[in-house]
Amino acid sequence: MRTRPLGRQGFDVSEIGLGCWQLGGDWGDSPPDARRAQSILDAAADAGVTFFDTADVYGDGRSERAVGAFLKRTGHRVHVATKFGRAGGVYPDGYTYRALREGAEASRERLGVEAIDLLQLHCIPTEVMRDGEVFDWLRELREEGVIRHFGASVETIEEGLLCLREPGLLSLQIILNVLRPQALDDLVPRAELLGVGIIARVPLASGVLSGKFVPGVSAEAAFAKTDHRNFNRDGEAFNVGETFGGLPFEEAVRLVREFKREFVPKGMPTARFALRWLLDQPGVTTVIPGASSWRQADANAGAAEIEPLGEELLRRVAAWSREYAAGEVRGGI
Repeated sequence: MRTRPLGRQGFDVSEIGLGCWQLGGDWGDSPPDARRAQSILDAAADAGVTFFDTADVYGDGRSERAVGAFLKRTGHRVHVATKFGRAGGVYPDGYTYRALREGAEASRERLGVEAIDLLQLHCIPTEVMRDGEVFDWLRELREEGVIRHFGASVETIEEGLLCLREPGLLSLQIILNVLRPQALDDLVPRAELLGVGIIARVPLASGVLSGKFVPGVSAEAAFAKTDHRNFNRDGEAFNVGETFGGLPFEEAVRLVREFKREFVPKGMPTARFALRWLLDQPGVTTVIPGASSWRQADANAGAAEIEPLGEELLRRVAAWSREYAAGEVRGGI
């Protein structure tokens, strides 16, 4: 697994990371038990993954505790990013220095680390970002040694551009996949120019880019009631962009079938091709697909071993993506 520098002031991370939302829940009938969670983390690390991304709100700390147990058990040196800003009592208008400090301390305890490698704002309201005081608090935590670096996970390009104004920002985590490529036009090049790392999240459009779904199946039928791909399919619980990248499930399935037919080499899993496409985009540092099993974690990591797609194929995919997939996106872009 190759590595890339996360920003100019940070550390090297594996090209493929591991998104740890599934370890907390909201992806099926129930979150994985402790044994399965550790098997997922083990498989990712064994495949060369050195970057885990979690959040305090994933399973109300369950995901962070799973990552902390892995770190304690293995001593494996991985960089861990977590997030603050969506847990109860904070969102949407409870942002204070005290809340941030207490949230960071709680995450640090669950992870079992002396300092958090990377603490990211977690899709906080645009106006809070625009005000900017929260970034002063993050810089203070960094000076105190509670965190080593700070970044932001955002829902829209506008929010990403606001964050890029802030001195000391290490990274931006953005929704980016072949069905939602708009950030590549301006936000990603600007971040690269400023030395800010880009973490691509929702890289498989909540699993639709696995290519395993067939037309005619509804999200209600395909996913459990406790799975966000069911209960948030139209943005009922949080920003709809977090689910299928903002596309209606049936439309996403149709587009993926066309994408697979037009571009994916015979015998190659669609998910691997989609992840390789992201890795070939200038300015993208790492991609963080989630996994619900050790086999899935291992398979996703394998995308880094695929040869780059080549300029001609990238050009063709870009043209298709902008013509067919990059229309009006629900939840904002």
